[in-house]
Amino acid sequence: MKTFLALLALAFAAHAADNELNADEKAAGWKSLFDGKDAGANFRGYKKDKLPDGWVAEDGAIVRKKGGGDIITKEQYESFELSIEWKISPGGNSGIMFKVLETNGASYITGPEAQVQDNSKGRDPQKAGWMYALYGASVDTTKPAGEWNLFVLKCQKTATGTYKCEHTMNGTKYVEYEIGSADWNEKVAKSKFGKMAGFGKAAKGHICLQDHGNEVAYRNIKIRELPELK
Repeated sequence: MKTFLALLALAFAAHAADNELNADEKAAGWKSLFDGKDAGANFRGYKKDKLPDGWVAEDGAIVRKKGGGDIITKEQYESFELSIEWKISPGGNSGIMFKVLETNGASYITGPEAQVQDNSKGRDPQKAGWMYALYGASVDTTKPAGEWNLFVLKCQKTATGTYKCEHTMNGTKYVEYEIGSADWNEKVAKSKFGKMAGFGKAAKGHICLQDHGNEVAYRNIKIRELPELK
């Protein structure tokens, strides 16, 4: 009985509540970007000083309720691993961008985007978890609208100055690519981003949550910085 209780205690110790880090995550260098209550602690509006009123903390999530534009992390990241849960409204669309710079244009002018949408009713042919317009997945583990999905993005600088990236959705690896590689450059040149001189060029930039006109929620937003690949 004592052994069972000890194991149970260890299991509870390893588990963290929503928007909290457990001991292993803290030891591995993870940082929480949202505590479930203060949406503006680590995020602000794109090219704005504070969080737009349309984004609120609700039921332990950052929720885009009624507009306000994209929001970005206050900090910038270069080599990192991002873990984030998202839940989209029926037919909804959003996106998670990275290496975003605040230029004269929109956030997508500089930041590559991982698609977020309701695949069953969404109108965009780019599916959730894909690297938008560049790398698609042959599998789909996305959960229905209204349910939480776990998305993990890993982006790590290599010794040659490129950035090796990987998308994982609900535990399934979707795509991998290398920003700055010949394959990446060729795909970008053939896409709509080919005319955007700064697209995917920044070494360091903001994480961005897109306002695409639909309600979307994000929680358990965690990030850790990674060393350069040798």
